Amino acid sequence: MGKGLPKRDEDYSLWYNELVKRADLAENSPVRGCMVIKPYGYSIWEKMQAGLDGMFKETGHTNAYFPLFIPKSYLSREADHVEGFAKECAVVTHYRLKNADDGSGVVVDPDAKLEEELIVRPTSETVIWSTYRNWIQSYRDLPILLNQWANVVRWEMRTRLFLRTAEFLWQEGHTAHATRAEAVAETMQMLDVYATFAEEYMALPVVKGVKTENERFAGAVDTYCIEALMQDGKALQSGTSHFLGQNFAKAFDVKFASKEGGLDYVWGTSWGVSTRLMGALIMAHSDDNGLVLPPKLAPIQVVIVPIFKKPEQLDQLRERAEQIQKALKAQGVSVRFDDRDTQTPGWKFADWELKGVPLRIAMGPRDLENGTVELARRDTGTKETVSADGIAELVPRLLDEIQQSIYDRALRYRQEHTTPVSSYEEFKEVLDSKGGFVLAHWDGTSETEEKIKDETKATIRCIPLEGDETPGTCIYSGKPSQRQVLFARAY
Repeated sequence: MGKGLPKRDEDYSLWYNELVKRADLAENSPVRGCMVIKPYGYSIWEKMQAGLDGMFKETGHTNAYFPLFIPKSYLSREADHVEGFAKECAVVTHYRLKNADDGSGVVVDPDAKLEEELIVRPTSETVIWSTYRNWIQSYRDLPILLNQWANVVRWEMRTRLFLRTAEFLWQEGHTAHATRAEAVAETMQMLDVYATFAEEYMALPVVKGVKTENERFAGAVDTYCIEALMQDGKALQSGTSHFLGQNFAKAFDVKFASKEGGLDYVWGTSWGVSTRLMGALIMAHSDDNGLVLPPKLAPIQVVIVPIFKKPEQLDQLRERAEQIQKALKAQGVSVRFDDRDTQTPGWKFADWELKGVPLRIAMGPRDLENGTVELARRDTGTKETVSADGIAELVPRLLDEIQQSIYDRALRYRQEHTTPVSSYEEFKEVLDSKGGFVLAHWDGTSETEEKIKDETKATIRCIPLEGDETPGTCIYSGKPSQRQVLFARAY
């Protein structure tokens, strides 16, 4: 395996970057800020997609696909939206290249200028609402409950694999409704879907809340989010659900004839999660030996490693391994038999540990004689020798235990690193010495929010939907505060 990973507590950023690369998840591409997602990394993303897509369909949504390119004029129709995304937009101005007259290489053909410049989508509200105008005439056409799996481009200057890249993969839901109440209910339903996915699949405890006006999605009336805490004490926004009101319907003149015979603007929502969830998965659970994957998202849940010296021993072990594989696959468990003869068992152990496989089965000639195998858990590192006969019943139970254990550990970390404070001095001291989530009173003004951010680099992650709603005094201004909010330094 070569040199080990950097230590998390010595250089968290270096540890993260090295882990992403060494675990074969992703690497930088020739285009600055973009990434190549490697097969093992993509297989984890596929597991995420499958889980989320099933949840979307259970709640009545269907998938569609909309264009990558958006006419520039569309973006400018919703003033807040264009202001929010203008600095990140990639713009297509020409459609053809040609060889330079002086032979210096390929240049843009000046005669191939587009009549209207195109934006490479940073998000799809504008093109989708322009389409909804053609689809919606009456209340009978509502609701529209669509999702698309796509790539988007936001021209980030400071990038990090999975967490912030110029191009990333995501899903974006876009729904249209006849009433405000329906749209609000949809917004909250999808927030709950994201929280359930994070906690049940990713083993990641999250706080559900609403963003402040400063942090709201450009063009939304309200933005709801799930916030998670990473092992370095920084927060990561892990999903957002936006109540758009009638803003985009008005911008694109999307009206419908109501049951009562009137004409009204449609109510909308949008919601999304991205490959940033991969970053969350890595940073929330992994350790100095590599990835720690929750079994529900592990591409390989069990690896079987034979320990042998002679080819005939491998043949005997392979026969036993195939029996175990068959029994486990019948239980819905994904299994890999690592029979490579080019690497030692110790090297394989370290390799699969690095890749976060939840459960390892090792067996050698003596195990064949005794009818046993050795089980090693990735989450705790514990090993036990068990009978091979009951393995098909034991492994699924162990995988459930591992899934819960990983969640419980992350929850304990969050609880230990969530600190209520009553003064600005205490607020700054906790941020510098402990990190994590800080609960504090805030006077509700953007001015105070910005000053705290400028002075401490901490932002209001959300106003929690559940929590202490006792009125108090703002830690910064001393003015009355309606309730505590959640601060943290964040990615």
